[in-house]
Amino acid sequence: MRHKIGDRALAWLPRHDIEDAAHRQILNLAGLPIVFRHVAVMPDCHLGKGATVGTVVPTRRAVIPAAVGVDIGCGMIAVRTTLEASHLPDGLEALRKQIERDVPSGAGGYNKRVTQSAQARIDQLKREAPRDDYAQVDGKWELQVGSLGSGNHFIELALDEDDGVWAVLHSGSRGIGNKLAERYIKAARSEARKRGDVLPDLDLAWLVEGTKVFDDYVADLHWAQSFARQNRDEMMDRVMAAIARHVRGDADQARAIEALRINCHHNFTQKEVHFGEEVWITRKGAIQMKEGQRGVIPGSMGTRSYIVTGKGNAASYDSAPHGAGRRFSRTEARKRFTMDDFRSAMAGIECRHSTALLDELPGAYKDIDTVIERSRELVQVDHVLKQVLNVKGD
Repeated sequence: MRHKIGDRALAWLPRHDIEDAAHRQILNLAGLPIVFRHVAVMPDCHLGKGATVGTVVPTRRAVIPAAVGVDIGCGMIAVRTTLEASHLPDGLEALRKQIERDVPSGAGGYNKRVTQSAQARIDQLKREAPRDDYAQVDGKWELQVGSLGSGNHFIELALDEDDGVWAVLHSGSRGIGNKLAERYIKAARSEARKRGDVLPDLDLAWLVEGTKVFDDYVADLHWAQSFARQNRDEMMDRVMAAIARHVRGDADQARAIEALRINCHHNFTQKEVHFGEEVWITRKGAIQMKEGQRGVIPGSMGTRSYIVTGKGNAASYDSAPHGAGRRFSRTEARKRFTMDDFRSAMAGIECRHSTALLDELPGAYKDIDTVIERSRELVQVDHVLKQVLNVKGD
């Protein structure tokens, strides 16, 4: 069920579930002159940089870099395997440690050497690159192809309602995407000052279509989105090889045990046609869900994730939520939760026990089942996944 927020925003959650600061962000964003029709607020929305995370922003002839976010192309990938729970080893610790060895994680985590498969992806990205100086933006971008990152990025093994085994992964464009995003957020602020724009928040500054800085941003943005997709595919290939090694005794069986792969961004922008007009659609913590399109909506550590199919809801600009959405900030979560809470939440799930992960517990996030229930107009649930193994970086 949708709710109106002011004159130019529709939300798929009630007002009492939107914190006051996030409510102000929604009104500020919806009031911008570049916004087309209305802003669509997803049921997992929470306070973000300039705009709430969990928001779909349609704009005419302009894009707001901070609304796209600093992790350009961040998103999900899920693989349905041909395996069932009975095929997994009795203990999953060895498999978890194998995945942790094969996929570097953590804020500064990167590969010590470039594998053959990663090199092929790097070569492809170089062919797609709109310019040849990305090494000056981030000298380690090539070594980060196939690395997870930190925060809410994760790798999971999960079981569906029929005990089928899935691998699920969440990550984005790593350091290179972050540095490109910050560069253009600063550029947008500068452009706003030059134009004399009066804004409620400088992080709502936009770049205007037809200018050189806009063209440069879109080119870099699309390249970073491609990096994010290649990064997820590379990591998932390594995860599948690890599973094959531990289940079939042969990493080369990875392709043989893969039945379906779904890959979707949830921090991105692109041109689309809605209500008869071509506009820029920015999804900040939201996935595209055209009718029949497959997607992944994850929960938090210790909870469920959902494999969904889009219903093509016009009012949402064919969109759906990207996950549970934070309930408490990381600082607040660390004040509230203890390692006893961690052990209780993660009981029965193979994972690394660390105080560094306290701010990722389910209690720090909105209830994923409520988010999905409020998304009934937006998606059809195909599979409900319960994790049995979790990998995260500090």
